[in-house]
Amino acid sequence: MANEILTVAQMYEADRYAVAHGVSSLTLMENAGRAVADRICKRCTPRPVAVLCGPGNNGGDGYVVARLLMHRGWNVWVETLGDMASLKGDAAEMAKQWTGEVVGLASGREAELYVDALFGAGLSRPLEGAAREFARTCDPKRVVAIDVPSGLHGDTAKPLDDIAMRAGLTITFFRKKPAHVLVPGRALCGEVVVADIGIPDVALETIKPNLFENGLDRWDYPWPKADGHKYARGHCVVVSGPAHATGAARLAARGALRIGAGLVSVASPPDAVPINAASLTAIMVKPFSGAAGLHDLLSDNRLNAAVIGPGCGVGRQTQELVAAVLATKAAVVLDADALTSFKDDPAALLRLLREPCVLTPHEGEFERLFKGVLAKSKNKVEAARAAAAMAKCTVLLKGPDTVIASADGLATVNTLAPPTLATAGSGDVLAGFIGGLMAQGLDSHRAAAAAAWLHGEAAFRFGPGLIAEDLPEMMPVVLRGLQGLEGRFSERHHDTPRRAE
Repeated sequence: MANEILTVAQMYEADRYAVAHGVSSLTLMENAGRAVADRICKRCTPRPVAVLCGPGNNGGDGYVVARLLMHRGWNVWVETLGDMASLKGDAAEMAKQWTGEVVGLASGREAELYVDALFGAGLSRPLEGAAREFARTCDPKRVVAIDVPSGLHGDTAKPLDDIAMRAGLTITFFRKKPAHVLVPGRALCGEVVVADIGIPDVALETIKPNLFENGLDRWDYPWPKADGHKYARGHCVVVSGPAHATGAARLAARGALRIGAGLVSVASPPDAVPINAASLTAIMVKPFSGAAGLHDLLSDNRLNAAVIGPGCGVGRQTQELVAAVLATKAAVVLDADALTSFKDDPAALLRLLREPCVLTPHEGEFERLFKGVLAKSKNKVEAARAAAAMAKCTVLLKGPDTVIASADGLATVNTLAPPTLATAGSGDVLAGFIGGLMAQGLDSHRAAAAAAWLHGEAAFRFGPGLIAEDLPEMMPVVLRGLQGLEGRFSERHHDTPRRAE
């Protein structure tokens, strides 16, 4: 699986590398156009097609598409934005090879399929005039975009204004860009296909990307060993809230157990012990009293991972519990109330943080801890990276495009996130999944990435009607499927394919 994600500048670098190593830029353009034409022919029967060609290299790709479709007997014409005579370089050469009909953009002629070759990922200004009007009114089911839908910036994953083209299918080249995996760009792209156009993979050794799409080759699940035992698989402790708020901790604990931790305990304040004890079987209950008691409990190094936050309550007491947990050697997951309790003094939390530790905020919690970082960042990836650098630990920023970022800049985007995950308690289970994997020895980034993917796969396999309690119980099914994949992605995905073509 080719899961590196390249910025616009890195993609230009890949093009330059190919040219410097014997692949002409004209060949790259011909290959790009051929990849689009081949995909259209594979998916559609011949029909009237309008290829919308812009003034740059994206337009050059479009002229190749038009020529190849015409040679295959399709009824195709080109609609141009601007004067063909002003084209330069490879785009001008490809335009010369087009001998079919040329009309102005938005000529009023009706097509059954539109190929958007107006602007590529590096567009720096909003759509205007006829291009803007077409983007506003087009039916995305009838649009195939080359590289990215016009008006969508490849790095920010946002329209340059309030309007961008929408496509049912986007065909990009060599590797995906942030716009293909981050929202809202991912929705504007529709299905994304990555095509090989002759850029050698070895170019990545020069580019050294540090952004990836989440998948099975980003982490290894810690399968039990034939000669292993439960103690070798770690002991995860989930900190419970008070008697009236114990359910979230039990959800996290069940997640940790089902994800494979050898032992799981719920650390319970005295008033919650009877409730937790009556509700748990394979999961143990360990009483503690106050921050000192929790610290003493976790001073046993066999208890090597801790999850704190779900149902703990917001306030000074939770702050003290977080400090107690972070003062131990345990790997730590901070979720929900463990984060919000520091909203009035984020710096106090930042002073406590260390690795191995994973913060799991949604965007609201993220804003409370890292005020203004999202708004001033180019995209969600850059925001998560900035937060991880500030926190000096791993940050998992939740959403349909969950981003996992490490303090060194490594980032992973998880796109397997069915909308059914938007249900109470699913985040608690995710925290438990991460804690359970860290207990088994995965480092913070890999544990967070694996947990996010497995969490999404469990939701996908369950389908409609999902509630949080279902997620841990789907894990045996998910893990059996994982054994059969042999390092390949599952073919199922909520909106984009996982296999590069």
